Amino acid sequence: MLDSIRIVLIGTSHPGNLGGTARAMKNMGLGDLALVAPRSEHRSAEAISRASGADTILAAARRVETLEEAVADCSLVVGASARSRTLPWPMLTPRQLGERLPSELAAESTRVALVFGREDSGLTNAELQRCHAHVHIPSNPDFSSLNLATAVQVLAYECRLAWLAAEHGEAPEVIEQEQPFGVAWDNPPASHADLERFFEHLERVLIDVDFHDPAKPRHLMARLRRLYLRARPDQMEVNILRGMLSAVEKRCSEPPRG
Repeated sequence: MLDSIRIVLIGTSHPGNLGGTARAMKNMGLGDLALVAPRSEHRSAEAISRASGADTILAAARRVETLEEAVADCSLVVGASARSRTLPWPMLTPRQLGERLPSELAAESTRVALVFGREDSGLTNAELQRCHAHVHIPSNPDFSSLNLATAVQVLAYECRLAWLAAEHGEAPEVIEQEQPFGVAWDNPPASHADLERFFEHLERVLIDVDFHDPAKPRHLMARLRRLYLRARPDQMEVNILRGMLSAVEKRCSEPPRG
């Protein structure tokens, strides 16, 4: 299970946080690190020093330019956020996140991404809206700002607790409760890349039929993202939805009948 969890850092500016993150991950048995447009060098002497022996994770880290590239193959993307911005979004505690992991990762091919933002500003609204859910660490409200590597450590610890519970046979009840409608699903969940292609297709069609005006968005696409991400469609369902959109496009391009 732990091998299927990816830590994603966006715009990290301090090499010490990169090294501290690698150390936190190795402490808890995680090894998949993706860096989105980092503002510091993850193989610098300071990063390696702060990794304290976990520099193999830094060496293997994948560096990409966009969040979409980092999570394209993931079926669940969870963003770390101090609060839900612009629109309310499904929110988890670290413990609830851990409890969901055994069922989310029951299929061998599935992956989960935990996304962390910049030290100074966190995740943008657009980045948060690309996550199925947000996770909030309930820190002291009078001093709530967490160091980036510390936040990774907290969530990585909850991931490990969930893995240990599953290893000792303590997770079956949770897995059964978390399965959609109480049964094993017949198709794997749609990946982030599948959903992004669907959202692009949906927006294009809504513009074509004059339902959506990009100049006056009124949070329409954000609300539709929230709806479909909350529904957790599988691959077949996304294919059906895109087939419906293609049929609408075809019908709109035909000359009027009669």
